Amino acid sequence: MSTDPALRYCPDLYHYQRRQTRACMVGNVGIGGDNPIRVQSMLTSDTRDTGSCVKEALELAAVGCEIVRVTAQTRVIAENLEHIRDGIHSAGCDVPLVADIHFKPDAAMEAVKWVEKVRVNPGNYADKKKFAVKEYTDAEYAEEVAHMEEQFVPLVHECKRLGRAMRIGTNHGSLSDRIMNRWGDTPLGMVESALEFARICRTHDFHNFLFSMKASNPKVMIEAYRLLVAHLNKLGGDWNYPIHLGVTEAGDGEDGRIKSAIGIGSLLSDGIGDTIRVSLTEDAIHEIPVAKALVKCASRITESGAAKQSPAPSWDPFSYERRKTERLVINGVPLGGEETVRVFTTRAKWDAVAHKIDKLGDFKPEIVVEDSGVIALDPRDDAAVTFVNSSADAKLVTISDEIDLAPIHAFRLLAAKLQSRHPLLLKDIAAVSSSLIPHRSSFEEALLTAATNIGSLLCDGIGDAVIVNGESAPGQSLRISYNILQAAGTRIFKTDYVACPSCGRTLFNLQSTTQKIRASTGHLKGVRIAVMGCIVNGPGEMADADFGYVGGAPGKINLYVGKTAVKFHIPEDEAVERLIDLIKEHGRWFDAPAVVATV
Repeated sequence: MSTDPALRYCPDLYHYQRRQTRACMVGNVGIGGDNPIRVQSMLTSDTRDTGSCVKEALELAAVGCEIVRVTAQTRVIAENLEHIRDGIHSAGCDVPLVADIHFKPDAAMEAVKWVEKVRVNPGNYADKKKFAVKEYTDAEYAEEVAHMEEQFVPLVHECKRLGRAMRIGTNHGSLSDRIMNRWGDTPLGMVESALEFARICRTHDFHNFLFSMKASNPKVMIEAYRLLVAHLNKLGGDWNYPIHLGVTEAGDGEDGRIKSAIGIGSLLSDGIGDTIRVSLTEDAIHEIPVAKALVKCASRITESGAAKQSPAPSWDPFSYERRKTERLVINGVPLGGEETVRVFTTRAKWDAVAHKIDKLGDFKPEIVVEDSGVIALDPRDDAAVTFVNSSADAKLVTISDEIDLAPIHAFRLLAAKLQSRHPLLLKDIAAVSSSLIPHRSSFEEALLTAATNIGSLLCDGIGDAVIVNGESAPGQSLRISYNILQAAGTRIFKTDYVACPSCGRTLFNLQSTTQKIRASTGHLKGVRIAVMGCIVNGPGEMADADFGYVGGAPGKINLYVGKTAVKFHIPEDEAVERLIDLIKEHGRWFDAPAVVATV
Protein backbone atom coordinates (compact mmCIF):
# COMPACT_ATOMS: atom_id res chain seq x y z
CA MET A 1 0.00 0.00 0.00
CA SER A 2 0.98 3.66 -0.34
CA THR A 3 3.62 4.79 2.13
CA ASP A 4 1.67 7.99 2.83
CA PRO A 5 -1.77 7.22 4.33
CA ALA A 6 -2.68 10.91 4.07
CA LEU A 7 -2.84 10.67 0.28
CA ARG A 8 -6.41 10.25 -0.96
CA TYR A 9 -7.52 11.11 -4.46
CA CYS A 10 -11.16 10.09 -4.19
CA PRO A 11 -13.57 10.51 -1.24
CA ASP A 12 -15.31 7.20 -1.95
CA LEU A 13 -13.89 4.41 -4.12
CA TYR A 14 -17.28 2.67 -4.18
CA HIS A 15 -19.64 5.49 -5.16
CA TYR A 16 -19.39 8.29 -7.70
CA GLN A 17 -18.74 11.84 -6.51
CA ARG A 18 -17.47 14.50 -8.88
CA ARG A 19 -14.44 16.35 -7.54
CA GLN A 20 -15.37 19.89 -6.56
CA THR A 21 -13.16 22.53 -8.15
CA ARG A 22 -13.09 26.25 -8.71
CA ALA A 23 -14.06 27.40 -12.19
CA CYS A 24 -11.42 28.33 -14.75
CA MET A 25 -12.68 30.64 -17.50
CA VAL A 26 -11.38 30.13 -21.03
CA GLY A 27 -12.97 32.99 -22.89
CA ASN A 28 -16.69 32.43 -22.38
CA VAL A 29 -16.30 28.71 -21.59
CA GLY A 30 -16.12 27.68 -17.95
CA ILE A 31 -14.11 24.62 -16.94
CA GLY A 32 -14.70 23.01 -13.56
CA GLY A 33 -17.02 24.32 -10.89
CA ASP A 34 -20.62 23.57 -11.84
CA ASN A 35 -19.84 23.43 -15.55
CA PRO A 36 -20.30 20.24 -17.60
CA ILE A 37 -17.26 18.25 -18.66
CA ARG A 38 -15.87 20.11 -21.66
CA VAL A 39 -14.74 18.47 -24.91
CA GLN A 40 -11.80 19.81 -26.85
CA SER A 41 -9.43 18.97 -29.71
CA MET A 42 -6.38 20.29 -31.56
CA LEU A 43 -5.89 21.58 -35.09
CA THR A 44 -3.78 19.43 -37.40
CA SER A 45 -3.24 22.27 -39.88
CA ASP A 46 -0.05 24.30 -40.12
CA THR A 47 -0.50 27.36 -37.90
CA ARG A 48 0.89 29.54 -40.71
CA ASP A 49 -2.01 28.50 -42.95
CA THR A 50 -4.78 30.80 -41.75
CA GLY A 51 -7.47 29.52 -44.08
CA SER A 52 -6.95 25.86 -43.24
CA CYS A 53 -6.84 26.58 -39.50
CA VAL A 54 -10.04 28.63 -39.58
CA LYS A 55 -11.84 26.00 -41.67
CA GLU A 56 -10.77 23.17 -39.36
CA ALA A 57 -11.68 25.12 -36.21
CA LEU A 58 -15.16 25.86 -37.56
CA GLU A 59 -15.65 22.19 -38.50
CA LEU A 60 -14.64 21.12 -35.01
CA ALA A 61 -16.96 23.63 -33.37
CA ALA A 62 -19.82 22.47 -35.59
CA VAL A 63 -19.59 18.91 -34.21
CA GLY A 64 -19.43 19.99 -30.58
CA CYS A 65 -15.79 20.84 -29.87
CA GLU A 66 -15.91 23.50 -27.14
CA ILE A 67 -12.22 24.51 -27.03
CA VAL A 68 -9.71 24.40 -29.90
CA ARG A 69 -5.95 24.11 -29.39
CA VAL A 70 -3.35 25.14 -31.96
CA THR A 71 0.42 24.81 -31.82
CA ALA A 72 2.68 27.88 -31.74
CA GLN A 73 6.24 26.69 -32.26
CA THR A 74 7.91 30.11 -32.51
CA ARG A 75 7.13 33.77 -31.88
CA VAL A 76 6.76 34.42 -35.62
CA ILE A 77 4.31 31.54 -36.01
CA ALA A 78 2.43 32.71 -32.90
CA GLU A 79 1.83 36.07 -34.57
CA ASN A 80 -0.55 34.36 -37.00
CA LEU A 81 -2.87 33.40 -34.15
CA GLU A 82 -4.31 36.90 -34.46
CA HIS A 83 -5.48 36.17 -38.02
CA ILE A 84 -6.81 32.71 -37.09
CA ARG A 85 -8.78 34.23 -34.20
CA ASP A 86 -10.17 36.98 -36.41
CA GLY A 87 -11.16 34.50 -39.11
CA ILE A 88 -13.06 32.35 -36.63
CA HIS A 89 -14.84 35.37 -35.13
CA SER A 90 -15.74 36.78 -38.53
CA ALA A 91 -17.52 33.50 -39.27
CA GLY A 92 -19.72 34.10 -36.23
CA CYS A 93 -18.01 31.48 -34.06
CA ASP A 94 -16.71 32.23 -30.58
CA VAL A 95 -14.99 28.92 -29.80
CA PRO A 96 -11.97 29.81 -27.61
CA LEU A 97 -8.43 29.16 -28.81
CA VAL A 98 -5.57 27.64 -26.83
CA ALA A 99 -1.93 28.11 -27.85
CA ASP A 100 0.20 25.01 -27.35
CA ILE A 101 3.70 26.06 -26.28
CA HIS A 102 6.89 24.02 -26.09
CA PHE A 103 10.47 25.28 -25.68
CA LYS A 104 9.82 28.97 -26.56
CA PRO A 105 8.79 31.43 -23.83
CA ASP A 106 8.81 34.24 -26.40
CA ALA A 107 6.23 32.32 -28.45
CA ALA A 108 4.01 32.15 -25.36
CA MET A 109 4.37 35.89 -24.77
CA GLU A 110 3.21 36.55 -28.34
CA ALA A 111 0.42 33.95 -28.29
CA VAL A 112 -1.14 35.22 -25.07
CA LYS A 113 -2.08 38.43 -26.90
CA TRP A 114 -4.44 36.58 -29.25
CA VAL A 115 -5.81 33.47 -27.56
CA GLU A 116 -7.96 32.77 -24.53
CA LYS A 117 -5.63 30.21 -23.00
CA VAL A 118 -1.98 29.16 -23.14
CA ARG A 119 -0.80 25.61 -22.50
CA VAL A 120 2.75 25.34 -21.15
CA ASN A 121 4.71 22.13 -20.62
CA PRO A 122 6.79 22.42 -17.42
CA GLY A 123 9.27 19.89 -18.79
CA ASN A 124 10.43 22.06 -21.67
CA TYR A 125 9.16 25.61 -21.17
CA ALA A 126 12.47 26.84 -19.77
CA ASP A 127 14.15 23.69 -18.46
CA LYS A 128 16.88 21.62 -20.04
CA LYS A 129 16.12 18.31 -21.75
CA LYS A 130 19.29 16.55 -22.82
CA PHE A 131 18.82 13.25 -20.96
CA ALA A 132 21.79 14.25 -18.83
CA VAL A 133 22.47 12.23 -15.70
CA LYS A 134 23.87 14.18 -12.80
CA GLU A 135 23.41 14.65 -9.09
CA TYR A 136 21.94 18.05 -8.32
CA THR A 137 22.97 19.73 -5.13
CA ASP A 138 20.24 21.74 -3.45
CA ALA A 139 21.98 24.91 -4.64
CA GLU A 140 22.16 23.72 -8.26
CA TYR A 141 18.55 22.63 -8.16
CA ALA A 142 17.47 25.99 -6.74
CA GLU A 143 19.51 27.79 -9.41
CA GLU A 144 17.65 26.01 -12.21
CA VAL A 145 14.29 26.64 -10.53
CA ALA A 146 15.16 30.34 -10.30
CA HIS A 147 16.02 30.41 -14.02
CA MET A 148 12.75 28.69 -14.86
CA GLU A 149 10.82 31.15 -12.68
CA GLU A 150 12.52 34.11 -14.36
CA GLN A 151 11.32 32.84 -17.75
CA PHE A 152 7.81 31.93 -16.55
CA VAL A 153 6.73 34.89 -14.42
CA PRO A 154 6.29 37.33 -17.34
CA LEU A 155 3.72 34.95 -18.88
CA VAL A 156 1.89 34.67 -15.55
CA HIS A 157 1.66 38.47 -15.37
CA GLU A 158 0.36 38.73 -18.92
CA CYS A 159 -2.27 36.01 -18.38
CA LYS A 160 -3.43 37.84 -15.29
CA ARG A 161 -3.46 41.25 -16.99
CA LEU A 162 -5.32 40.07 -20.09
CA GLY A 163 -7.71 37.69 -18.31
CA ARG A 164 -6.29 34.60 -20.00
CA ALA A 165 -6.34 31.03 -18.73
CA MET A 166 -3.40 28.64 -18.51
CA ARG A 167 -2.96 24.89 -18.57
CA ILE A 168 0.06 23.56 -16.73
CA GLY A 169 0.41 20.42 -18.82
CA THR A 170 2.99 17.86 -17.74
CA ASN A 171 3.88 15.09 -20.22
CA HIS A 172 5.53 11.88 -19.11
CA GLY A 173 7.66 11.99 -22.25
CA SER A 174 9.16 15.40 -21.64
CA LEU A 175 10.16 15.76 -18.02
CA SER A 176 13.21 17.97 -17.56
CA ASP A 177 16.60 16.56 -16.63
CA ARG A 178 16.35 18.37 -13.30
CA ILE A 179 13.06 16.65 -12.43
CA MET A 180 14.21 13.30 -13.83
CA ASN A 181 17.34 13.28 -11.71
CA ARG A 182 15.60 14.36 -8.51
CA TRP A 183 12.29 12.48 -8.81
CA GLY A 184 12.81 9.96 -11.60
CA ASP A 185 10.74 9.17 -14.67
CA THR A 186 7.72 8.65 -12.44
CA PRO A 187 4.18 9.89 -11.79
CA LEU A 188 5.57 11.67 -8.73
CA GLY A 189 8.10 13.47 -10.94
CA MET A 190 5.26 14.59 -13.19
CA VAL A 191 3.35 15.97 -10.21
CA GLU A 192 6.35 17.79 -8.73
CA SER A 193 7.08 19.37 -12.12
CA ALA A 194 3.56 20.77 -12.36
CA LEU A 195 3.42 21.94 -8.75
CA GLU A 196 6.56 24.05 -9.23
CA PHE A 197 4.74 26.07 -11.89
CA ALA A 198 1.53 26.20 -9.87
CA ARG A 199 3.34 27.62 -6.82
CA ILE A 200 4.74 30.42 -8.98
CA CYS A 201 1.25 31.20 -10.29
CA ARG A 202 -0.12 31.34 -6.77
CA THR A 203 2.76 33.50 -5.53
CA HIS A 204 1.67 36.08 -8.10
CA ASP A 205 -2.02 35.69 -7.20
CA PHE A 206 -2.90 34.05 -10.51
CA HIS A 207 -5.45 31.26 -10.19
CA ASN A 208 -7.14 30.94 -13.59
CA PHE A 209 -5.29 27.73 -14.44
CA LEU A 210 -5.75 23.99 -14.58
CA PHE A 211 -3.54 20.90 -14.69
CA SER A 212 -2.93 17.90 -16.92
CA MET A 213 -0.74 14.79 -16.45
CA LYS A 214 -0.54 13.06 -19.82
CA ALA A 215 1.23 9.81 -20.67
CA SER A 216 0.94 7.23 -23.44
CA ASN A 217 0.79 4.40 -20.90
CA PRO A 218 -2.67 4.36 -19.27
CA LYS A 219 -1.30 2.96 -15.99
CA VAL A 220 1.22 5.80 -15.72
CA MET A 221 -1.40 8.36 -16.71
CA ILE A 222 -3.95 7.11 -14.16
CA GLU A 223 -1.42 6.99 -11.34
CA ALA A 224 -0.12 10.47 -12.18
CA TYR A 225 -3.56 12.09 -12.11
CA ARG A 226 -4.51 10.30 -8.90
CA LEU A 227 -1.26 11.37 -7.29
CA LEU A 228 -1.75 14.96 -8.46
CA VAL A 229 -5.25 15.18 -6.99
CA ALA A 230 -4.10 13.55 -3.76
CA HIS A 231 -1.30 16.12 -3.42
CA LEU A 232 -3.68 18.98 -4.21
CA ASN A 233 -6.05 17.70 -1.52
CA LYS A 234 -3.20 17.50 0.96
CA LEU A 235 -2.09 21.06 0.16
CA GLY A 236 -5.50 22.44 1.12
CA GLY A 237 -8.98 23.29 -0.07
CA ASP A 238 -7.86 26.30 -2.09
CA TRP A 239 -5.75 24.06 -4.35
CA ASN A 240 -8.97 22.94 -6.01
CA TYR A 241 -7.93 23.64 -9.59
CA PRO A 242 -9.68 21.92 -12.52
CA ILE A 243 -8.20 18.95 -14.37
CA HIS A 244 -7.76 18.32 -18.10
CA LEU A 245 -7.64 14.61 -19.02
CA GLY A 246 -5.92 12.91 -21.93
CA VAL A 247 -3.88 9.89 -22.93
CA THR A 248 -1.18 11.26 -25.19
CA GLU A 249 -0.08 9.36 -28.30
CA ALA A 250 -3.02 6.95 -27.96
CA GLY A 251 -2.87 5.89 -31.61
CA ASP A 252 -5.68 5.22 -34.08
CA GLY A 253 -8.64 2.94 -34.67
CA GLU A 254 -9.94 0.66 -31.95
CA ASP A 255 -6.58 0.62 -30.18
CA GLY A 256 -6.53 4.40 -29.79
CA ARG A 257 -10.11 4.48 -28.57
CA ILE A 258 -9.59 1.69 -26.07
CA LYS A 259 -6.40 3.19 -24.66
CA SER A 260 -8.12 6.58 -24.31
CA ALA A 261 -11.15 5.03 -22.61
CA ILE A 262 -9.02 3.16 -20.10
CA GLY A 263 -7.18 6.30 -19.05
CA ILE A 264 -9.85 8.98 -19.38
CA GLY A 265 -12.85 6.81 -18.54
CA SER A 266 -11.40 5.40 -15.34
CA LEU A 267 -10.64 8.88 -13.99
CA LEU A 268 -14.03 10.27 -15.00
CA SER A 269 -15.55 7.31 -13.15
CA ASP A 270 -13.85 8.53 -9.99
CA GLY A 271 -15.15 12.07 -10.49
CA ILE A 272 -11.82 13.44 -11.74
CA GLY A 273 -11.74 15.50 -14.91
CA ASP A 274 -13.35 18.74 -16.02
CA THR A 275 -12.33 18.78 -19.68
CA ILE A 276 -11.02 16.02 -21.95
CA ARG A 277 -9.23 15.57 -25.23
CA VAL A 278 -9.04 12.21 -27.02
CA SER A 279 -5.75 12.16 -28.95
CA LEU A 280 -6.20 10.00 -32.04
CA THR A 281 -3.89 9.62 -35.02
CA GLU A 282 -6.81 10.54 -37.24
CA ASP A 283 -8.44 13.71 -38.50
CA ALA A 284 -9.26 15.79 -35.42
CA ILE A 285 -12.97 15.82 -36.18
CA HIS A 286 -13.12 12.08 -35.35
CA GLU A 287 -11.97 12.78 -31.78
CA ILE A 288 -15.14 14.65 -30.78
CA PRO A 289 -17.69 11.79 -30.97
CA VAL A 290 -15.34 9.59 -28.96
CA ALA A 291 -14.90 12.24 -26.28
CA LYS A 292 -18.66 12.80 -26.10
CA ALA A 293 -19.24 9.06 -25.77
CA LEU A 294 -16.74 8.84 -22.89
CA VAL A 295 -18.57 11.62 -21.08
CA LYS A 296 -21.83 9.74 -21.70
CA CYS A 297 -20.33 6.53 -20.30
CA ALA A 298 -19.29 8.40 -17.17
CA SER A 299 -22.79 9.83 -16.76
CA ARG A 300 -24.14 6.29 -16.40
CA ILE A 301 -21.91 5.80 -13.37
CA THR A 302 -23.41 8.89 -11.73
CA GLU A 303 -26.81 7.22 -12.04
CA SER A 304 -25.78 3.92 -10.40
CA GLY A 305 -26.61 2.86 -6.87
CA ALA A 306 -24.46 3.36 -3.80
CA ALA A 307 -22.37 0.71 -2.12
CA LYS A 308 -23.12 2.21 1.34
CA GLN A 309 -19.98 0.46 2.49
CA SER A 310 -16.43 1.80 2.42
CA PRO A 311 -13.93 -0.89 3.41
CA ALA A 312 -10.24 -0.14 3.14
CA PRO A 313 -9.05 -0.90 -0.40
CA SER A 314 -7.00 -4.04 -0.88
CA TRP A 315 -4.89 -2.32 -3.56
CA ASP A 316 -2.64 0.71 -3.74
CA PRO A 317 -4.20 3.24 -6.15
CA PHE A 318 -0.85 5.01 -6.57
CA SER A 319 1.31 2.01 -7.43
CA TYR A 320 0.27 -0.85 -9.69
CA GLU A 321 0.47 -4.39 -8.35
CA ARG A 322 -1.67 -7.28 -9.50
CA ARG A 323 -3.98 -8.74 -6.87
CA LYS A 324 -2.47 -11.98 -5.56
CA THR A 325 -4.82 -14.90 -6.12
CA GLU A 326 -4.52 -18.67 -6.13
CA ARG A 327 -4.13 -20.58 -9.38
CA LEU A 328 -7.18 -22.48 -10.61
CA VAL A 329 -7.64 -24.78 -13.60
CA ILE A 330 -11.04 -24.45 -15.27
CA ASN A 331 -11.89 -26.78 -18.13
CA GLY A 332 -8.20 -27.40 -18.62
CA VAL A 333 -7.28 -23.68 -18.72
CA PRO A 334 -5.21 -22.27 -15.84
CA LEU A 335 -6.06 -18.82 -14.46
CA GLY A 336 -5.25 -16.77 -11.41
CA GLY A 337 -1.94 -16.77 -9.58
CA GLU A 338 0.86 -15.94 -12.02
CA GLU A 339 -1.17 -16.99 -15.06
CA THR A 340 -2.15 -14.50 -17.75
CA VAL A 341 -5.61 -12.92 -17.64
CA ARG A 342 -8.01 -15.18 -19.52
CA VAL A 343 -10.80 -14.38 -22.00
CA PHE A 344 -14.27 -15.83 -21.37
CA THR A 345 -17.29 -15.95 -23.65
CA THR A 346 -20.85 -17.22 -23.46
CA ARG A 347 -22.03 -20.60 -24.70
CA ALA A 348 -24.02 -18.95 -27.47
CA LYS A 349 -21.02 -16.99 -28.73
CA TRP A 350 -18.73 -20.03 -28.45
CA ASP A 351 -21.16 -22.09 -30.52
CA ALA A 352 -21.32 -19.29 -33.11
CA VAL A 353 -17.55 -19.39 -33.72
CA ALA A 354 -16.86 -23.06 -32.94
CA HIS A 355 -16.63 -23.98 -36.62
CA LYS A 356 -13.74 -21.54 -37.15
CA ILE A 357 -11.88 -21.61 -33.83
CA ASP A 358 -8.65 -22.55 -35.60
CA LYS A 359 -8.99 -19.48 -37.84
CA LEU A 360 -9.48 -16.90 -35.10
CA GLY A 361 -5.76 -16.31 -34.65
CA ASP A 362 -5.04 -14.34 -31.49
CA PHE A 363 -8.72 -13.77 -30.66
CA LYS A 364 -9.75 -17.26 -29.53
CA PRO A 365 -12.21 -17.71 -26.65
CA GLU A 366 -10.65 -19.68 -23.81
CA ILE A 367 -13.42 -20.56 -21.36
CA VAL A 368 -17.23 -20.72 -21.60
CA VAL A 369 -18.72 -18.83 -18.68
CA GLU A 370 -21.68 -21.21 -18.23
CA ASP A 371 -19.25 -24.15 -17.86
CA SER A 372 -16.83 -22.38 -15.50
CA GLY A 373 -18.56 -22.80 -12.14
CA VAL A 374 -18.12 -19.07 -11.47
CA ILE A 375 -19.93 -17.80 -8.38
CA ALA A 376 -21.90 -14.57 -8.96
CA LEU A 377 -22.76 -12.46 -5.96
CA ASP A 378 -23.67 -8.98 -4.80
CA PRO A 379 -20.61 -7.65 -2.95
CA ARG A 380 -22.94 -5.83 -0.53
CA ASP A 381 -24.30 -9.22 0.60
CA ASP A 382 -22.04 -9.94 3.56
CA ALA A 383 -23.48 -13.43 4.06
CA ALA A 384 -22.66 -14.41 0.48
CA VAL A 385 -19.14 -13.01 0.74
CA THR A 386 -18.57 -14.79 4.07
CA PHE A 387 -19.77 -18.07 2.56
CA VAL A 388 -17.22 -17.86 -0.26
CA ASN A 389 -14.45 -16.80 2.12
CA SER A 390 -15.19 -19.80 4.35
CA SER A 391 -14.59 -22.20 1.47
CA ALA A 392 -11.50 -24.39 1.86
CA ASP A 393 -10.72 -23.99 -1.84
CA ALA A 394 -10.29 -20.85 -3.89
CA LYS A 395 -13.29 -20.02 -6.09
CA LEU A 396 -13.73 -18.01 -9.27
CA VAL A 397 -16.06 -15.13 -8.41
CA THR A 398 -17.84 -12.36 -10.29
CA ILE A 399 -20.59 -9.84 -9.59
CA SER A 400 -24.20 -10.84 -10.14
CA ASP A 401 -26.09 -9.29 -13.01
CA GLU A 402 -29.08 -7.99 -11.07
CA ILE A 403 -27.34 -5.34 -8.99
CA ASP A 404 -27.51 -1.59 -9.41
CA LEU A 405 -23.83 -0.80 -8.87
CA ALA A 406 -21.53 0.40 -11.61
CA PRO A 407 -19.13 -2.42 -12.52
CA ILE A 408 -16.01 -0.51 -11.40
CA HIS A 409 -17.45 0.15 -7.94
CA ALA A 410 -18.95 -3.32 -7.63
CA PHE A 411 -15.70 -5.12 -8.45
CA ARG A 412 -13.68 -2.80 -6.19
CA LEU A 413 -16.01 -3.60 -3.32
CA LEU A 414 -15.77 -7.29 -4.11
CA ALA A 415 -11.96 -7.14 -4.22
CA ALA A 416 -11.88 -5.31 -0.88
CA LYS A 417 -14.17 -7.77 0.94
CA LEU A 418 -13.28 -11.06 -0.71
CA GLN A 419 -10.14 -12.87 0.40
CA SER A 420 -7.47 -12.22 -2.21
CA ARG A 421 -6.98 -15.93 -2.89
CA HIS A 422 -10.21 -15.98 -4.91
CA PRO A 423 -9.73 -15.02 -8.59
CA LEU A 424 -12.15 -12.55 -10.17
CA LEU A 425 -13.93 -12.62 -13.54
CA LEU A 426 -14.46 -9.03 -14.73
CA LYS A 427 -17.53 -7.98 -16.74
CA ASP A 428 -17.99 -4.83 -18.77
CA ILE A 429 -21.72 -4.77 -18.03
CA ALA A 430 -24.36 -7.14 -16.75
CA ALA A 431 -25.18 -10.14 -18.91
CA VAL A 432 -27.35 -9.47 -21.95
CA SER A 433 -30.33 -11.16 -20.29
CA SER A 434 -30.23 -8.76 -17.35
CA SER A 435 -32.95 -6.13 -16.98
CA LEU A 436 -30.23 -3.71 -15.89
CA ILE A 437 -28.20 -3.79 -19.09
CA PRO A 438 -27.82 -0.20 -20.38
CA HIS A 439 -29.03 0.73 -23.82
CA ARG A 440 -26.16 0.68 -26.31
CA SER A 441 -26.49 2.76 -29.44
CA SER A 442 -23.34 1.75 -31.32
CA PHE A 443 -20.39 -0.59 -31.47
CA GLU A 444 -18.11 2.27 -30.46
CA GLU A 445 -20.13 2.92 -27.32
CA ALA A 446 -19.91 -0.77 -26.38
CA LEU A 447 -16.16 -0.69 -26.98
CA LEU A 448 -15.66 2.45 -24.85
CA THR A 449 -17.85 1.15 -22.04
CA ALA A 450 -15.97 -2.15 -21.91
CA ALA A 451 -12.58 -0.42 -22.02
CA THR A 452 -13.58 2.01 -19.25
CA ASN A 453 -15.00 -0.62 -16.89
CA ILE A 454 -12.64 -3.54 -17.46
CA GLY A 455 -9.53 -1.48 -18.26
CA SER A 456 -9.84 0.64 -15.13
CA LEU A 457 -9.97 -2.44 -12.92
CA LEU A 458 -7.03 -4.09 -14.69
CA CYS A 459 -4.98 -0.93 -14.06
CA ASP A 460 -5.84 -1.30 -10.38
CA GLY A 461 -4.44 -4.85 -10.49
CA ILE A 462 -7.91 -6.38 -10.13
CA GLY A 463 -9.03 -9.22 -12.39
CA ASP A 464 -7.92 -12.66 -13.52
CA ALA A 465 -10.32 -13.12 -16.44
CA VAL A 466 -12.60 -10.91 -18.54
CA ILE A 467 -15.85 -11.22 -20.46
CA VAL A 468 -17.43 -8.61 -22.75
CA ASN A 469 -21.23 -8.79 -22.68
CA GLY A 470 -22.03 -5.43 -24.23
CA GLU A 471 -21.11 -6.41 -27.81
CA SER A 472 -23.37 -9.11 -29.24
CA ALA A 473 -21.21 -10.08 -32.23
CA PRO A 474 -19.00 -13.01 -31.06
CA GLY A 475 -15.88 -12.10 -33.03
CA GLN A 476 -16.05 -8.42 -32.13
CA SER A 477 -16.60 -9.09 -28.43
CA LEU A 478 -13.52 -11.32 -28.38
CA ARG A 479 -11.46 -8.73 -30.22
CA ILE A 480 -12.51 -6.05 -27.72
CA SER A 481 -11.52 -8.33 -24.84
CA TYR A 482 -8.02 -8.97 -26.14
CA ASN A 483 -7.46 -5.37 -27.21
CA ILE A 484 -8.37 -4.14 -23.72
CA LEU A 485 -5.85 -6.54 -22.21
CA GLN A 486 -3.22 -5.27 -24.67
CA ALA A 487 -3.96 -1.57 -24.05
CA ALA A 488 -3.85 -2.05 -20.28
CA GLY A 489 -0.45 -3.76 -20.61
CA THR A 490 -1.95 -6.90 -19.06
CA ARG A 491 -1.53 -9.40 -21.88
CA ILE A 492 0.65 -8.48 -24.84
CA PHE A 493 -0.29 -10.53 -27.89
CA LYS A 494 0.55 -8.17 -30.77
CA THR A 495 2.72 -5.22 -31.70
CA ASP A 496 2.07 -2.20 -29.51
CA TYR A 497 2.09 1.25 -31.10
CA VAL A 498 2.52 4.68 -29.53
CA ALA A 499 1.35 7.14 -32.17
CA CYS A 500 0.76 10.83 -31.56
CA PRO A 501 -2.07 12.82 -33.11
CA SER A 502 -1.13 15.15 -35.89
CA CYS A 503 -0.73 18.89 -35.27
CA GLY A 504 0.98 21.89 -36.81
CA ARG A 505 4.37 20.63 -35.57
CA THR A 506 4.11 17.34 -37.43
CA LEU A 507 6.84 16.82 -40.02
CA PHE A 508 5.24 14.00 -42.03
CA ASN A 509 1.79 12.47 -42.67
CA LEU A 510 1.20 10.63 -39.43
CA GLN A 511 -1.89 8.73 -40.51
CA SER A 512 -0.47 7.18 -43.67
CA THR A 513 2.93 6.59 -42.09
CA THR A 514 1.43 4.87 -39.05
CA GLN A 515 -0.61 2.61 -41.31
CA LYS A 516 2.47 1.80 -43.41
CA ILE A 517 4.50 0.91 -40.31
CA ARG A 518 1.61 -1.12 -38.92
CA ALA A 519 1.31 -3.06 -42.18
CA SER A 520 5.03 -3.93 -42.10
CA THR A 521 5.43 -4.68 -38.38
CA GLY A 522 1.99 -5.69 -37.11
CA HIS A 523 3.06 -9.30 -36.62
CA LEU A 524 5.87 -8.51 -34.15
CA LYS A 525 4.24 -9.70 -30.95
CA GLY A 526 5.52 -7.89 -27.89
CA VAL A 527 7.46 -5.17 -29.76
CA ARG A 528 6.51 -1.57 -28.94
CA ILE A 529 7.00 1.03 -31.69
CA ALA A 530 6.52 4.77 -31.29
CA VAL A 531 5.55 6.93 -34.28
CA MET A 532 6.05 10.59 -33.36
CA GLY A 533 5.53 13.60 -35.59
CA CYS A 534 8.20 15.76 -33.96
CA ILE A 535 10.65 15.89 -31.07
CA VAL A 536 8.40 17.56 -28.47
CA ASN A 537 7.54 14.28 -26.74
CA GLY A 538 9.31 11.88 -29.09
CA PRO A 539 12.57 11.26 -27.21
CA GLY A 540 10.81 10.99 -23.86
CA GLU A 541 8.15 8.58 -25.05
CA MET A 542 10.91 6.45 -26.55
CA ALA A 543 11.60 5.38 -22.97
CA ASP A 544 8.38 3.33 -23.12
CA ALA A 545 9.02 2.01 -26.63
CA ASP A 546 11.51 -0.46 -28.05
CA PHE A 547 11.91 1.48 -31.29
CA GLY A 548 10.95 4.96 -32.40
CA TYR A 549 10.20 6.69 -35.70
CA VAL A 550 10.40 10.45 -35.11
CA GLY A 551 10.18 13.46 -37.40
CA GLY A 552 13.51 15.29 -37.16
CA ALA A 553 13.15 17.79 -39.99
CA PRO A 554 10.84 18.23 -43.00
CA GLY A 555 11.12 15.02 -45.03
CA LYS A 556 13.71 13.56 -42.63
CA ILE A 557 13.28 10.89 -39.96
CA ASN A 558 15.30 9.97 -36.90
CA LEU A 559 15.16 6.39 -35.63
CA TYR A 560 15.45 5.49 -31.96
CA VAL A 561 16.22 2.47 -29.84
CA GLY A 562 14.57 3.16 -26.52
CA LYS A 563 15.07 6.86 -25.92
CA THR A 564 18.37 7.01 -27.81
CA ALA A 565 18.51 8.33 -31.36
CA VAL A 566 20.69 5.99 -33.43
CA LYS A 567 19.90 6.92 -37.06
CA PHE A 568 19.58 10.51 -38.21
CA HIS A 569 18.13 12.46 -41.16
CA ILE A 570 16.84 9.43 -43.08
CA PRO A 571 14.79 10.34 -46.16
CA GLU A 572 11.14 9.70 -45.42
CA ASP A 573 10.68 7.33 -48.38
CA GLU A 574 13.43 5.07 -46.97
CA ALA A 575 12.60 5.33 -43.29
CA VAL A 576 10.17 2.42 -42.85
CA GLU A 577 12.62 -0.01 -44.45
CA ARG A 578 15.42 1.38 -42.30
CA LEU A 579 13.20 0.90 -39.23
CA ILE A 580 12.75 -2.75 -40.19
CA ASP A 581 16.53 -3.08 -40.59
CA LEU A 582 16.99 -1.59 -37.13
CA ILE A 583 14.54 -4.06 -35.61
CA LYS A 584 16.43 -6.89 -37.32
CA GLU A 585 19.77 -5.58 -36.04
CA HIS A 586 18.47 -5.90 -32.49
CA GLY A 587 17.15 -9.42 -32.94
CA ARG A 588 13.46 -8.53 -32.58
CA TRP A 589 12.37 -9.32 -36.14
CA PHE A 590 10.67 -12.47 -37.40
CA ASP A 591 8.81 -13.03 -40.63
CA ALA A 592 5.04 -12.74 -40.66
CA PRO A 593 2.97 -15.92 -41.01
CA ALA A 594 1.87 -16.69 -44.55
CA VAL A 595 -1.79 -16.07 -43.63
CA VAL A 596 -3.01 -13.88 -40.78
CA ALA A 597 -6.68 -14.45 -39.99
CA THR A 598 -8.79 -11.73 -38.40
CA VAL A 599 -12.29 -11.52 -36.96
